[in-house]
Amino acid sequence: RVAAYGALDEANAAVGMARLHAAQFPDDGSCDAMLARIQDDLFDLGADLCTPEKPGEDATSALRIVQAQIDRLEHEIDGMNAGLKPLESFVLPGGSPAAAYLHLARTIVRRAEREIAELAEREPLNPLALMYANRLSDHLFVLSRHVNATGKGDILWTPGANRT
Repeated sequence: RVAAYGALDEANAAVGMARLHAAQFPDDGSCDAMLARIQDDLFDLGADLCTPEKPGEDATSALRIVQAQIDRLEHEIDGMNAGLKPLESFVLPGGSPAAAYLHLARTIVRRAEREIAELAEREPLNPLALMYANRLSDHLFVLSRHVNATGKGDILWTPGANRT
């Protein structure tokens, strides 16, 4: 539990760094609002993981990630993806400072996801906790592309570019 919680705390800090660059976001504040909700959710997820599930537990006895939080991420991912060009190559972290921090947060969330999956193999766990972490990393990736769409754009991998 400690490793997963620590990774979530790191991810929250990286999201906070991305929010410092909110002026670069290509919208009316909706990206910052999404990230504010994500920061709250990361604390919810940490609380969920720190409170072991008990058999027959009342649904309101502990703070747990719920399906609505995952659905919100999915809805936001779909909305952002609608305005993006299809990918032709892997995206390298970078572009704008905000996107770079979003990529950092994404990689930390992926580590948290692995820690949560390992924990779930050993102990009873809210299955929505793992689902949320999975969808969050995708959300942060798409948001980084959304942020870069109005600037220099994504930095794409060029396979074998440095072989000669």
